[in-house]
Amino acid sequence: MVLENLQYISIIIEVVVAIIGLLIFIKKKKSYGLGIFTTFFVYVFYDLSKLNNYQVSIDGLYFLFFIATLSMLLSVWMIYKENKINKKR
Repeated sequence: MVLENLQYISIIIEVVVAIIGLLIFIKKKKSYGLGIFTTFFVYVFYDLSKLNNYQVSIDGLYFLFFIATLSMLLSVWMIYKENKINKKR
């Protein structure tokens, strides 16, 4: 029962991270914020679909997780490049 509650807490944290990513994109004008949002939006969608027993095709899930992984890869690459440029200044 306690571990089941961890799933709900995890979803709440994923939503918060997605919102922060969106705020980074909108307010800070950083492109990687959109990648963070996309990744965690996919995680929230997946978790909610599992909890509500929505039938999502396995191919659809593969595609969504590929998009999430690619999105995060691009985001961390942008963060890495930004930090590297800032250190040179």
